Amino acid sequence: MNCLMPTADRTSNILERLTMSDSRERVTVAEIMLGLRGRAFALLLVLLGLPNCLPMPPPIALISGFLIGFVAIQLILGFQTPWLPRRVLALSVARDALEKTLKRAKPYVLAMERLSRPRLSIFESATILRLMGVLLLILSIAMIVAVPVIGQIPLGIAVCLIGLGLVEKDGFVVISGLLVGVIGVAISGSVVVAFVLGLLNVV
Repeated sequence: MNCLMPTADRTSNILERLTMSDSRERVTVAEIMLGLRGRAFALLLVLLGLPNCLPMPPPIALISGFLIGFVAIQLILGFQTPWLPRRVLALSVARDALEKTLKRAKPYVLAMERLSRPRLSIFESATILRLMGVLLLILSIAMIVAVPVIGQIPLGIAVCLIGLGLVEKDGFVVISGLLVGVIGVAISGSVVVAFVLGLLNVV
């Protein structure tokens, strides 16, 4: 089964179950990956984008950017399921923090699910998915250099929309995410340009 193809569950149901597996205080990355099951790539994008949709302090955007870039490279190489190093799989996040993030995001995910339907099926093509990997790599680089809040929020929204669009087989949502991503890249790019110009003026 294609790792980006949807199953009977909707995105919101799978995300909700991630915090309901047991009563331990922390959730490991390995447990999260197991919970994503057959839609790991697309839902991993949603999870990595979500924290950046909210005002978050550094280094959230930096960490998310590196991980999204790691996922993007695997899409470019044609991986069917995401691979993460053991050290990354062993990392954990506080269950209450994960619950709060998913709870705040749930109304928006549900709203997107109501609007989503299968359309523009070209995004199921292996070639297009590799191209998506290239575009996601660009977004990840922009997220790494993004200004906190102002720069990271549009990029986080873009990554979430792309992930949700791939999960729900809705090419229109994917394209919407890419358009938002253009705005985020433009913001991050302008900051980099301003920084370089500032250094040149100092020299």
